[in-house]
Amino acid sequence: MSAAGVTAVAESYQSFNPRAYLQNNYTLPRANFTSEEYAVPWKLRCLADTFATGEIRGQTLIDIGTGPTIYQLLSACDYFEEIVATDYLEVNRAEIRCWLSSKSSVGFDWSPFIKHTCKIEGKGEAWEEKEQKLKKKLKKILPIDVHQPTPLGSSLSEPADALISAFCLEAVSPDRQSFDQALRNVTTLLKPGGHFLMIGALEESFYLAGEAKLSVVPVTELDVKESFDKNGYRIRDFRSYSMPPNLMIGVDDVKGIFFVHAQKLA
Repeated sequence: MSAAGVTAVAESYQSFNPRAYLQNNYTLPRANFTSEEYAVPWKLRCLADTFATGEIRGQTLIDIGTGPTIYQLLSACDYFEEIVATDYLEVNRAEIRCWLSSKSSVGFDWSPFIKHTCKIEGKGEAWEEKEQKLKKKLKKILPIDVHQPTPLGSSLSEPADALISAFCLEAVSPDRQSFDQALRNVTTLLKPGGHFLMIGALEESFYLAGEAKLSVVPVTELDVKESFDKNGYRIRDFRSYSMPPNLMIGVDDVKGIFFVHAQKLA
């Protein structure tokens, strides 16, 4: 792994703008809830279907590289007592704290995402109840560095029952070797037999977040499957989404999205 490459990635993120990132990816046209042909509803469906099996549950879920988003945790909050958000950047951790503090007038409006999740889960749950449940269970917001052998330092007393991660490892790794090593590092946070749900970008080389232009290591479906295999996982489900032309809006060059449900063997 190139230490210089990892350092360069870290430096590039110092100009990351959470609100610009949210505007680019979590408003129209990508966050169009009329059809699962759109990127955001597709991701929410993958998560809702997987958690609906009831197999992924326990005391603690850790979100690796939460960023400024909470949508990836909505279907999880029924199945864990504690959810831990993590991010390298203080600006992203501050965005999550802003949402938790209910300052809806200044934070990003996640209500359409929560309403859609409640709809597809089909439990008859009011979206306000879902929101409060997640806020109650999101008990920690911690700094993380996935390129360190112990990504959370001494913050974690014991491994988690499950991990989730969305658009993190490929976005902070300068090359495939670094991606593999980052996956190996965060795997230390997971109990044997635990589950890892990951959403990420396929064949993307950059994305924009305000003035920041962030490099991404382009990965294919095969790359992702090989990385999980070599790091001691059994892939339980793998889905992919091809980005349609009308969602290629110039904020990145992503070709698609992958969703993987993998289980740690030992």
